[in-house]
Amino acid sequence: MSTPVTSPDSPVRLRAVDAPDQPDVTPALEDLYRGFERELLVPLWTEIGDLMPARPRSRAVPHVWRWENLRRLAEQAGDLVPVGRGGERRAIALANPALGGRPFATPTLWAAIQYLMPGEDAPEHRHTQHAFRFVVEGEGVWTVVGGDAVPMRRGDFLPQAGWNWHAHHNAAGEPMAWLDGLDIPFQYVTETQFFEFGRDAISDAERITPERSRSERLWGHPGLRPLSVGELAPGSPLLSYKWEFTDRALADQLALEAEGFGGTVEPGHAAVRYTDPATGADVLPTLRAEMHRIARGAETAPVRETGSSVYQVFDGSGTVTVGDRTWTVTRGDLFAVPSWQPFSARSEAGSTDSDSGALDLFRFSDAPVFEALRLDRTQHDTRIEGTTR
Repeated sequence: MSTPVTSPDSPVRLRAVDAPDQPDVTPALEDLYRGFERELLVPLWTEIGDLMPARPRSRAVPHVWRWENLRRLAEQAGDLVPVGRGGERRAIALANPALGGRPFATPTLWAAIQYLMPGEDAPEHRHTQHAFRFVVEGEGVWTVVGGDAVPMRRGDFLPQAGWNWHAHHNAAGEPMAWLDGLDIPFQYVTETQFFEFGRDAISDAERITPERSRSERLWGHPGLRPLSVGELAPGSPLLSYKWEFTDRALADQLALEAEGFGGTVEPGHAAVRYTDPATGADVLPTLRAEMHRIARGAETAPVRETGSSVYQVFDGSGTVTVGDRTWTVTRGDLFAVPSWQPFSARSEAGSTDSDSGALDLFRFSDAPVFEALRLDRTQHDTRIEGTTR
């Protein structure tokens, strides 16, 4: 009998190897493998180590992006790249060095610096990707979501669920940069994304600069839900989480700890999660956002989690360790934490580089996806918690 020949169009290539737990290498086995290749079949016994490893092996690697460099390049782009239809946004995405040049910070998370010049508008559009904006410096830009003008100022976190019309306008005399976070890579790999252009320009009635948006006036009252509102679409109806409230919550946690009443997640480490005021759940169906404050001299215990995160230093300085990499970081720097890589941070902040005297870290992650699929797992030192075993 003649040996089957692999089709030149087949992407499947199999190699018989002399190794433990593998079948003996014989002409008959080679003949079988050529048949598999021709019919586009892959036997599990040749792939199990790659498909079902003992622990997560992320395609991403730990990496840091320096805000000083990002800001400088964004300023250059502001002089050279127009904002308008086609490019849509002057957004410059972080590309993890292990993901083949794709504009993905991790396999599931997009992070970018967006830059808007004085008087510029970013045109209206909508997409199924869930998004947020986080402001590490500056003010003067308003994001207009469904006709609601929302101010953006330092420390503010602005979530925006998918399929909402949105545009931006810079009403100030200076450029402004901020962090964009989206679940673009997740929706890309699951092939679920939709996008639609909106109006080329917002109306004069929307080109306003209120101190508080309509969403804040309705939803921005702690513990109180308006009875006038019925069923809501997924995602937080509150479009801005003000820094003054986040700052106070973190300061109060550390003050309670100092008074002997606890309140922190570990010594010297205060943390809060941004939540949907209507449900108490995460602000977005696929993205979790948190703010962490680490007191000067404090160090967090190493933690591993399934899923990935991106951090941005909001204030202060310190050292962070992700896997086998350690960096000194300062205001604005961003870094990626891939799945199951241990992460810890030590604060070296003081009054000269931090308003709070501590290291403040903004974090966003894909945790809601993993929790919904019951694939979440966390390890603190040697103790494992989670829904899978």
